[in-house]
Amino acid sequence: MNKPTLAVALIVKNEQKHLQACLETVHDWVDEIVILDSGSQDQTESIARQFTDKFFTNLDWPGFGKQRQLAQSYVSSDFVLWLDADERVTPELKQSIQDAIANHTPQTVYRVNRLTTAFGKQIHHSGWSPDWVVRLFKTNETQYNDALVHESVKVPQGFNTASLSGRLKHFTYEQLHEYTRKTHQYMQAWADQREGKKSSSLLGAILHGFFRFLKMYVLKKGFMDGKHGLLLAILSANTTFTRYADLWLRDYVKKHRKDQE
Repeated sequence: MNKPTLAVALIVKNEQKHLQACLETVHDWVDEIVILDSGSQDQTESIARQFTDKFFTNLDWPGFGKQRQLAQSYVSSDFVLWLDADERVTPELKQSIQDAIANHTPQTVYRVNRLTTAFGKQIHHSGWSPDWVVRLFKTNETQYNDALVHESVKVPQGFNTASLSGRLKHFTYEQLHEYTRKTHQYMQAWADQREGKKSSSLLGAILHGFFRFLKMYVLKKGFMDGKHGLLLAILSANTTFTRYADLWLRDYVKKHRKDQE
């Protein structure tokens, strides 16, 4: 019986800072690395080609979910492990992945537990840990959904979700401008996805932001992450407020534009 094959898949853009360190944790034990780029203007492609010849480009951005679907269409291996460029597979997680594939139970997808470092500090609370995400599955059995942002793997009906041991290390923002740049893209996609389908108000935006802070800092024990926990709760509350305020303003402008015409 042939040994099942494993691919690592990534979607990237301007990831020269992280990509090499990510691929160095997987390149010597997986069968295939598939990378789909959306228009990098740095050294992302040259770094990627040191590890794989399966480097593709799609400049017509369809949203995160459909971009991942396109990337998966280039995968030929039996299983696919999804990573982001700012993630690292630990030795314990590697062993758990290999064991899961070797002893695969039919109709099973696998989730990993991410440990995030933000602004130079590992975050163990604040709703960021534990952080279980489905990342490993048989290539022909499922894929990511169509979401523009905050996409997730579709778990087919009747499938089980098994937990892998070991942590997936996630090195997110180091500088505040990295946070604002990334969340700006997410906020716009979030509002685009809900415009015309979901209503908001200025008061609603304020309340959503307040309760986001309360949830992260108090209920999810963000205070135990020290000053970083406070900072993350404030930033997240502001992001939440801005998303709902954007949704409200879009509807407001549309209505009043009609009145003025």
